[in-house]
Amino acid sequence: DELQLLSRGIGLTNLVGRATVRADELSRQELREGAAHLIERLADIRPRAVAIAGITAFRTGFQVPKAQLGRQDTTLIDGWPAVVALHVVPQPSGLNAHYQIPDLARIWREVWDSIDG
Repeated sequence: DELQLLSRGIGLTNLVGRATVRADELSRQELREGAAHLIERLADIRPRAVAIAGITAFRTGFQVPKAQLGRQDTTLIDGWPAVVALHVVPQPSGLNAHYQIPDLARIWREVWDSIDG
């Protein structure tokens, strides 16, 4: 529930605000610009955690090619404030249908729990 996430200070975003079927339809430039824009916006929106949907887009946008789903090491990202937890969650498309409800619940619980710890 988006309102529950927002009430806890968790922001959910895609790096590029246009719909595509697959991440490879977005250019490296679009993804890197989106990542830079997000880092700039953090000072204004001041979330406690950010969850970015899509590992491929995250790897390209933030230039962390070996990143995995889950909480990220923000020391690898120039300009990312240490007080903001960063997570990458599966993109909720039909192409990721192999993520079942228990998997998604576990992933989102990690985002939720990062607020307290």
